Amino acid sequence: MQHAAGAEVILHEVSALTLKTIESSSDDALFAVLSKELERRIGRRGKARELAAKIRNLPIGLKAMAATYELDVSLALDDLGWHFGNWHDHGLAEETLRGLEELGAAELAEIFKAAFGLAIRYWNELGSKNWTKWYNGSPLEKAMKPLNEKAWSILKKNKTGIFDYWLAYARKHPDRIGVVDA
Repeated sequence: MQHAAGAEVILHEVSALTLKTIESSSDDALFAVLSKELERRIGRRGKARELAAKIRNLPIGLKAMAATYELDVSLALDDLGWHFGNWHDHGLAEETLRGLEELGAAELAEIFKAAFGLAIRYWNELGSKNWTKWYNGSPLEKAMKPLNEKAWSILKKNKTGIFDYWLAYARKHPDRIGVVDA
């Protein structure tokens, strides 16, 4: 944008993520603010490797949220095996594990770690062009079943799946998600 005097003016979108917003928001409103902040900072998610690179320099709490978002979607729509097929990147998987730990989702982190260990054994298959055909009925799908059941059992107790951890974390650690007026 050009200013009338000829100097270029750069407009920056201002974050709605403030201590006041966190303290006064309902869960739904806070989730919307956190989601908008992540969208503002990383834009379109893209592929696994791109996402891992985009979140690398976020504040630790926002990085944890960004890294666990797709896992929540995977567990809502599919399972852990599908997660590693759809988001096939070691770096993102490691960020997701650290994210679960940072958010205080210790049980889910242990389940995810075990699932990642299984997925590594079949990493080439999960990265192949036709991995979805391979996965159905595969030894990996069978091995993931008890881990999926445990993860779903944990998340069933939550109102909004993994996002419950986001909300609790944001209220407890606003300074770790980029809030400067904390």
